[in-house]
Amino acid sequence: MWAVIPAYNEEARIASVVRGIAGSVAGVVVVDDGSSDGTAREAERAGAEVIRRPSNGGKGAAIRAGLAAALAHGCTHVLFIDGDGQHRPEEVPALIGAAEEGAGLVVGERQFSRDQMPRSRYYANVIGSRALSWFIGTEVRDTQSGFRLVGADWLRSLPLTATGYEIETEMLIRLARRGASIVRIPVAAVYADAPSKLRPLRDTTRTCFLAVKYRFLSRA
Repeated sequence: MWAVIPAYNEEARIASVVRGIAGSVAGVVVVDDGSSDGTAREAERAGAEVIRRPSNGGKGAAIRAGLAAALAHGCTHVLFIDGDGQHRPEEVPALIGAAEEGAGLVVGERQFSRDQMPRSRYYANVIGSRALSWFIGTEVRDTQSGFRLVGADWLRSLPLTATGYEIETEMLIRLARRGASIVRIPVAAVYADAPSKLRPLRDTTRTCFLAVKYRFLSRA
């Protein structure tokens, strides 16, 4: 199993993420998506294989680049985890356990709280996930979770096209259409001091519109 971490200006956090999951995976690919800080340097020092993109092309483009590199290593599963420290590495074994029981896609589903979560992000995630679950065909309460584990065989022929945050939804819809079983594992929601790069209203609206394309207008 290999891990893919998209990262943009995460110099302060990326090393701890890489080291935190190192004991659970065979290798880590960090995609530095045009960072202006030392993200790539810190990731390499932590032991990751680093792909440097010359400019910021978006989370989806970074994930696709990292996925190609991970699959080239002949892995059985790919772990996706964000580079900003919002996911706890100690929860990776729970995702692995679900995958070992036969799940094609395991989603680390954050437990949202109106009291602990920024209001804009709470409503964007909750309302967006309810709408997107209809397109996916099964209930997923955290469709935007970047913490997930997928069987490599499901990913090798998956025609991902997203360039931005909609990559998570595209992956869910396309895998569900192909018959992959989806298992949800509750995980903690961690919010660091740094502001989120997600623009809740704009990005969630864009994702919902693109979900129509992935669900009804795409043949793959």
